[in-house]
Amino acid sequence: MYELGLRHITGKPTIHIGEAGQLPFDIASIRTIRYQRTRSHLAEARKEIESTLEVGLRDGFELLTPARVLRGLQTDDGPTSVSKAGDGGNGEDEDSPGLLDDFAVIEDGLDEMAADMEAITKTIETIGALTEQSGTEMLDLTQANMPMSARLAAVARYAETISAPAGELNTVAAAFAERMATLDSGVRAALGLIEMTPPDERGEGAEEFLEQLMSLDEAAQDGLAQIGSFGTSAGVMVRVSRHLRKPVKEISAAVKQLTSAITRMGEWVAKARTLAHSATA
Repeated sequence: MYELGLRHITGKPTIHIGEAGQLPFDIASIRTIRYQRTRSHLAEARKEIESTLEVGLRDGFELLTPARVLRGLQTDDGPTSVSKAGDGGNGEDEDSPGLLDDFAVIEDGLDEMAADMEAITKTIETIGALTEQSGTEMLDLTQANMPMSARLAAVARYAETISAPAGELNTVAAAFAERMATLDSGVRAALGLIEMTPPDERGEGAEEFLEQLMSLDEAAQDGLAQIGSFGTSAGVMVRVSRHLRKPVKEISAAVKQLTSAITRMGEWVAKARTLAHSATA
């Protein structure tokens, strides 16, 4: 992969060819001619290579630069690899963002994710406090041997009090998950790009980027722990009364989105730690 990265930097024609199967994540977004080791598939791949070369020699291709890899660019007309004639050989539009621009976008997105996580934590704490209050009230009613109608009224009040924060939790969770999905390919590509760069050649921006990812680890772990216990209690709550079904539905949807997103964040952090360690080893 290191050699492939060097090839991209040269700006020379590059056609990606790969055997059928899972490609490494940091080049998965680049168009690749896939083949299987059978006579018919190899013949088809050869035709596709010939066609790609013909189009490239006739029309030229866009240069595949690290910045474009970072954005996970994939074109429809062929592999992005060769600069078009007359563009000065750099293949980049004057207004297209460079590597540092892309890192800045990702860093801003990570800052917003940190703010989302803080909002999620506060909302979970709010719902937890309301749940504790309701539990105390239900215990008092039970010890006083109050009728079921009184207990049902207490549950209805509890459902009403958590309705707004439950909806807020789902809204923030959806925004967090969407932001995560938007940044995921770029973050993974950036990590792959850093991995291809010798540690002593990485700039300060790369090191700061790794540190920012690692700083998310504590928040991610705390959030995952809270969300896990919340998901368990939500399953119990929904069987208590129909009044709880709507807020619990909101909470369950948030739990599902957050669990997936935070697990993915953990993968970022693990990779960042490995790269940071390689720089100090």
